[in-house]
Amino acid sequence: MRFRPAIVVVAAGRGSRFDAAVHKLEQPFGGSTVLGTTLRHAIQTQLPVVLVTSEALEPLAARQLARRDIVVLSAEAAARGMGASIASGVAERSGAPGWLILPADMPLVKPSSLLAVASALEQHPIVFAQHRGRRGHPVGFSAELYSELIMLAGDEGARRLLARYPAQGVEVDDRGVLVDIDTEPELQQARALAEESADAAPARAAG
Repeated sequence: MRFRPAIVVVAAGRGSRFDAAVHKLEQPFGGSTVLGTTLRHAIQTQLPVVLVTSEALEPLAARQLARRDIVVLSAEAAARGMGASIASGVAERSGAPGWLILPADMPLVKPSSLLAVASALEQHPIVFAQHRGRRGHPVGFSAELYSELIMLAGDEGARRLLARYPAQGVEVDDRGVLVDIDTEPELQQARALAEESADAAPARAAG
């Protein structure tokens, strides 16, 4: 792909809704972990990847990413919400022609969905993946929005930019763009969907 936006994987939240001793991103998933699976899919696109995370999750992330591709936020910085995490990741890849924001708790998002959003971003200031008309992730932002992205803070993330600028939806055959994991039941549901997709793949190949 000639146009190569960076994928910013956001993984600095505490995951407080996930009622378990182990952080939700460290939970087993797809032969790896939730975080590991999300990172694997991002890396498979061959686009640049940067992870914004906490000190506690850095060792897990370092199994797949070089240290230069990991931004570790202090507890104080992470507490400033999703917006601050996005700002840190975008600033770390300030020379990119755009950025795809991917929450780390979305391990079902396919590499093809990431690439579809990346491709459309060359023509639009904001692009988001959608499945059957429902908006999901990733959300892509072009370089013209850099100055606003690096000023983000709070838990609203980039929603105010989506309200201010025209956004283009890209329809993908991937319900994973709608599935995030905040609770244990949602984790179990995501695992079931992953197994279902894996079972369906040989059937599609045979057909």
